[in-house]
Amino acid sequence: MVFVKCLVCRDDETKVVDSRMAEENTAIRRRRQCLSCSHRFTTFERVDHAPLTVLKSDGRVQPFDQQKLVSGLSAATKGRDVSSDVLEQIAGTVEDALRLQGSEVTSANIGIVVLEELRTVDEVAYLRFASVYKDFDAAADFHRELELMRKAAPASL
Repeated sequence: MVFVKCLVCRDDETKVVDSRMAEENTAIRRRRQCLSCSHRFTTFERVDHAPLTVLKSDGRVQPFDQQKLVSGLSAATKGRDVSSDVLEQIAGTVEDALRLQGSEVTSANIGIVVLEELRTVDEVAYLRFASVYKDFDAAADFHRELELMRKAAPASL
């Protein structure tokens, strides 16, 4: 049972008068009424995510930073017809997918999920991101990646 104290009389006996979805269906807005003094007030319930941490290839652990991901996506899509809203959406989708893997993810897993998302948005941005993520050092690396793309989606190239 949830106890929410009245803001006026501090009594913890309240009842929910009305509940509805809020904040684009990411929260529940509840109107409450104190059973002691009848004061009405509003509370919100939101999911409290556990912090997402990234295990880097050198063993360091750091908090996941969605803005850092957006910056990387922005670099990969520079000069391409991909809006900042799409980049934010990709970053959110990537974060959601990573949270399904647990509270600690590897930087390698982040790269894989990003590549999956970028492939459906812009193939040039995909290749740019892949060249950094997979550490391309020769033209043959680009050729190999293009062949992998052709095998994965023959109608797109």
